[in-house]
Amino acid sequence: MPVRLQSFHGPELAPHLDALGELRIAVFREYPYLYDGSLEYERAYLQTYLESPRSLVVLAFDEDADDAVVGATTCLPLADEGPEFQAPFVALGIPVESVCYFGESILLPAYRGQGIGKQFFDLRQAHADSLPGIQLTAFCAVDRPADHPRRPADYRPLDEFWERQGYLKHPELQCEFRWKEIDEPGESPKTLTFWLRPKPGTS
Repeated sequence: MPVRLQSFHGPELAPHLDALGELRIAVFREYPYLYDGSLEYERAYLQTYLESPRSLVVLAFDEDADDAVVGATTCLPLADEGPEFQAPFVALGIPVESVCYFGESILLPAYRGQGIGKQFFDLRQAHADSLPGIQLTAFCAVDRPADHPRRPADYRPLDEFWERQGYLKHPELQCEFRWKEIDEPGESPKTLTFWLRPKPGTS
C-alpha cells in the first residue's frame, strides 16, 4: 500500500484536524487505552498543536484510498503543553524548556509492520534536535495490570520497540489523565508513566 508521510507545523494542521481526531478515536479504542472518544473532545485536545508553531504533526496518507489519513505522530516542546503534562517534570526539577514531548504514534492495523513506526520516531527526533535548548525527548504510556480483563491473548507490549529507539521507562515520572473508557458511564482517572531519551551527545 503506497503511504505518503507529510509534515505539518502549528496551524498548517487545521485542514486535517478532524481526520486526525477520527484516527485517534479509532486506534485508541483498542487495548490498552480503550478510549471511548468524541470528535468534540479531539478538537479541543488537538488545539494545542494548532497553537504551537514549534509543533510537528506527521500524517500518513494512503494514496490508493483517496489520501485517507491512516497514521499519525505528533510532538511539541513540553513548554507548549498543558500543566498536567509538565507537572511530573516540574516536581523533579527538570526544566520543561529542556524537554520535547512526543504525543501519539498511531497506525491503523493494516498499515503496521511496514517500518512506518520507526520513521515516525526518526522524524520526531529530528524535529526535537532542531529545537534550541532541548536535552530530552519524552512520551508517556498508560499503565495496565497484566491481568486486565480486556487484555487480548495475543497482546504484545511495545516496551522492546521503545527500548530499541533508545528510551527508558521512568516510574518516578507519572501523570494522571481522565477519559471515558469503553463501557464506563463517564470519565475516570488513568495513570501514565513517562519514557525518556537524552538528546544524542548529552548525558
